[in-house]
Amino acid sequence: MQRVSAWFGTARKFVRNPKRPVPPDKVRVGLALGGGFARGIAHIGVLRALEQHNIPIHAVAGVSSGSVAAAAYASGASPEFIENLALAMKLRDVARFTLSRLGFAGNDRMVQFLGRLLKASRFEDMKIPLAIVATDLNSGKPVVFQERGDVHLPIRASCAYPGLFLPIQENGRSLVDGFVSMEVPAAPLLRMGCTHVISVNIPSPADCQDFGHMFSVINRCFQIMGTQAERQWREHSAVVITPAVEDLAWDSFTSAKVLIERGEQAAIAAMPAIRQWLEPAPAPGRKPQAVVASLETA
Repeated sequence: MQRVSAWFGTARKFVRNPKRPVPPDKVRVGLALGGGFARGIAHIGVLRALEQHNIPIHAVAGVSSGSVAAAAYASGASPEFIENLALAMKLRDVARFTLSRLGFAGNDRMVQFLGRLLKASRFEDMKIPLAIVATDLNSGKPVVFQERGDVHLPIRASCAYPGLFLPIQENGRSLVDGFVSMEVPAAPLLRMGCTHVISVNIPSPADCQDFGHMFSVINRCFQIMGTQAERQWREHSAVVITPAVEDLAWDSFTSAKVLIERGEQAAIAAMPAIRQWLEPAPAPGRKPQAVVASLETA
């Protein structure tokens, strides 16, 4: 365990230490997509901007709603294809309400939705290496799925929002939303060999005054919990993209177009910093490209 911790610390310093730049041909970019329920639709705008600017993604990881976008992109689905399905998406496409002491709905309907969305259904068939994070309810630790096996169950587990969706049973474990143990999955990407991680953080409102129902209370608790664990994933990130979606509700599926646009705008602001990793160093006497002042960097 100590050897793993030492290696991980070295990897983190290598990414973040400007005195040890990585040659452009050695750069491996990882994309970490955080959770945010319906607001995670903003990830599509980020994907669209990365594609338009020809940013190579060598591995992608996701938690909660971010796991859906990550798996779709890794499978070979284009941002346009993902967007078309997202615009027509409704809660009933993934939720089947039921009576249970463990939750109000099952998410078995996700299998049918994912069948339309994904171009591949197994980790080993993905065009880009993929990691999906869920949370072991018994141990409280993250569970990282990758390399081999079916992706449907890991995605369902990563999206099993406590209180709303039933936990997913897998090999004797009860799995729930990956957001509970890992808000943004930057760390797994370093272990997958990435040198630079782009983390996409779906922000929470700064405060909340209106608690109209039980889920608004639960959601706010998760938001508060996430801010407490924020420092850890930021340490593993080279750039953090934060779409301006604080004003939109957690279940705002009808605002998909707005979410996508704001995701794209935030990603475009990050391009100068990202391109610095991929382009040769400027010749002596030439000023490097300026980084957008509003860009949030790790």
